[in-house]
Amino acid sequence: MENRIVKFYAKESNRLALHAMPGHFVTSNSHINFYIDVTGVRSRIKEAEEAANILAHKLGHLNYVDTVVCMDGTEVIGAFLAKEFEREHINSTNQHKTVYVVSPEHNNDNQMIFRDNTKKMIDGKHTVLLLGTTTTGETIKKSMEGIRYYGGIIEGIGSVFSTVKSINNMTVHSLFSEKDVIGYQAFPKSDCPFCKQGMKIEAVVNSFGYSKL
Repeated sequence: MENRIVKFYAKESNRLALHAMPGHFVTSNSHINFYIDVTGVRSRIKEAEEAANILAHKLGHLNYVDTVVCMDGTEVIGAFLAKEFEREHINSTNQHKTVYVVSPEHNNDNQMIFRDNTKKMIDGKHTVLLLGTTTTGETIKKSMEGIRYYGGIIEGIGSVFSTVKSINNMTVHSLFSEKDVIGYQAFPKSDCPFCKQGMKIEAVVNSFGYSKL
């Protein structure tokens, strides 16, 4: 499958590339006709730093940021993003005046969990939620519910790739969208045209990668 990969560059920087592979894939919430690979953006130091710089600019001047909550393995970007917030002298209520970068666990019901040693990084803290890919917004909704359950205050949302523009009146700031991947489409599982045509699913995918079927 890998020889079908197409590369797309970010409008803001030709040093930041997204890889997409056409086909018939299934995510936890939908069927899609492109697998979006954000591995390079998440894992390469230079790309992660560039991504953080652009996302910080897109998020604008936030009044407070105490914690960056990283989903989908975006911790490297999250660390650079926290550094950008500090460089911009955005206020923090943290006693040490530096930003936390934390990733939640998930239980068997896919509910977000913060252990006792990390709850203090969420409770009463001004947080920015960071994701790898967003196609339906369900992960963002569940993440927002989880952060608020633990007492967090959500100040902004960022994603490497997103087809969702806003959730609960909050803008989803992204580096790439479906407009950058020409022909990208997502379908409800119950109304997938590929399934109706009898086309087999090639792989189960998420922000961490894909598993061939």
